[in-house]
Amino acid sequence: MPAEPFGTTADGRSVSRHTLSRGSLRVAVIEYGAAVTAIEVPDRAGHPANVVLGLGTLAGYETVSPSFGAIVGRYANRIAGGRFSLDGHGYRLPVNEAPNTLHGGPENFGRRLWRAELSDAARLVLVRRSPDGEEGFPGNLDVRVTYSLPEDGVLRVDYAAVTDRPTILNLTNHSYFNLAGEGTGSVLDHLVQVEADAFAPTDATQIPTGALLPVAGTPFDFRTPRALEARIRAGDPQLTYAKGYDHTFALRGAAGTLRPAASCVDPGSGRRLDVWTTQPALQLYSGNNLDGRLIGPSGRIYRSGDGVCFETQGFPDAPNQPGFPSAVLRPGETFAAATEFRFSVV
Repeated sequence: MPAEPFGTTADGRSVSRHTLSRGSLRVAVIEYGAAVTAIEVPDRAGHPANVVLGLGTLAGYETVSPSFGAIVGRYANRIAGGRFSLDGHGYRLPVNEAPNTLHGGPENFGRRLWRAELSDAARLVLVRRSPDGEEGFPGNLDVRVTYSLPEDGVLRVDYAAVTDRPTILNLTNHSYFNLAGEGTGSVLDHLVQVEADAFAPTDATQIPTGALLPVAGTPFDFRTPRALEARIRAGDPQLTYAKGYDHTFALRGAAGTLRPAASCVDPGSGRRLDVWTTQPALQLYSGNNLDGRLIGPSGRIYRSGDGVCFETQGFPDAPNQPGFPSAVLRPGETFAAATEFRFSVV
């Protein structure tokens, strides 16, 4: 399907929406934030529905979107105190979740206009240059994100980036899933499994302590499928800090290899999502900060727990955490990662 207009930014730039289609899967992506605005898949009876949260207008994505479907960066997740050091140089970043920097700052990649380099029925390539100093980060960074539908039921996201100065990088797609259908209410009955034996506990500001703790015996044990609601109200300080799940899991297997990361099933509709990735970690977020002030394309409000994110990524605050895998990208290197969202029914 050819691109169609999706409005004009506040500073007068046109934005297009691209729709990819293969078999029963349809995916809509806008150039603003490289954001996925809809993923349409059938339930066990064959009835299609959009299974990601979003907003009905470009103005909503510009002003109030909590990164719905967006590619966030230059550094997804949190950086402590809005500062880091690299090769003996200190860098200051804008603080947008006091006292920390979240997703690269208030004008992160999810708030930028990307350029469509290629668009056809089953593939969309979006690119942008993040200039040296943007949101405080060093180096001109050229980023390419490819959305593709390699087969029916599979949405693949490929990331690639190069820099002309040493910098730090952490990219993810920030889609909020509701497998019962956008706007249908809580996802806390969804059954979730995460392929991880350890998670990263945080302090009260949600910055990792640097430890990786076993999930066994904690509310973070998703080694077998469990409903999100089963232990989300357990009296664990970690759940108090985040108002639910908003934690990093260290995925099993070697980073750089495409392997299972998580799965999610909506018992009512029978829709199933399997997440595969080459990334080392996954942030499980239960939509805790949705507070009823946003209205989706369905015309229904979004409240806490109405969407769940499976953010495949590197580790948060890695530049300040020597025990975590490095997030440094240097000239001559290419950052490359891939994630697949595989939809089916049970």
